[in-house]
Amino acid sequence: MNRFNDEKIIASWFKNANAWVDEVRNGLIESRKLVTDQAILEAVLGCAPRTVIDLGCGEGWLAHKLSAQGITVIGTDVIPALITQAKRAGEGDFRLISYEDIALGKLEAQVDLIVCNFSLLGKESVENLVESAPKLLKSGGVFILQTLHPLLTCGDGPYQDGWREGSWQGFSKGFSDPAPWYFRTLESWLRLFEKNGFQLQQRREPIHPKTGKPASLILIAQTTL
Repeated sequence: MNRFNDEKIIASWFKNANAWVDEVRNGLIESRKLVTDQAILEAVLGCAPRTVIDLGCGEGWLAHKLSAQGITVIGTDVIPALITQAKRAGEGDFRLISYEDIALGKLEAQVDLIVCNFSLLGKESVENLVESAPKLLKSGGVFILQTLHPLLTCGDGPYQDGWREGSWQGFSKGFSDPAPWYFRTLESWLRLFEKNGFQLQQRREPIHPKTGKPASLILIAQTTL
């Protein structure tokens, strides 16, 4: 049996939710401050949505930023501590629900845009979520994903889909038991969207000003269903 699976991702986040909130709200993640936060905001706002679902919203920073722009946002997460923190940070529609339940149709909503900001880490849960996503979107709706750049996070392993061991390297000492994650090649991400009725509109690679390398990969896809 594979020692990595979707359930272990959730277990890790249950343990590390409070440490994560501290890290984010104290601005301790350099790549976020310099690159990726602004990159995902620009990607979403550039589509001019009126309604958004932030899947895997965490402590709610993105949902609150979008709400401040007059957008109606539903934020979802499976970790109670993160949903609690999102609600404490300001008004908003934050719902405790798993990707598995969303894939089963238990999130009653239909919006202009879905955004996943570094929140698609698993295997089956992600595949089922993307498959169900068109039902949450209005006609012509958009799905935006920001994720780790495959070419830069492959490491010494083969460039092929598969589970990878997690790490909190670069984070504070308050973290433990890093979550595993399912590595996907760029081709694999594109194929996942295409087979579920999405057409790629844009691919962005935000550059880190200090390294000169991509800090992330952003895919903007439109449903054709």
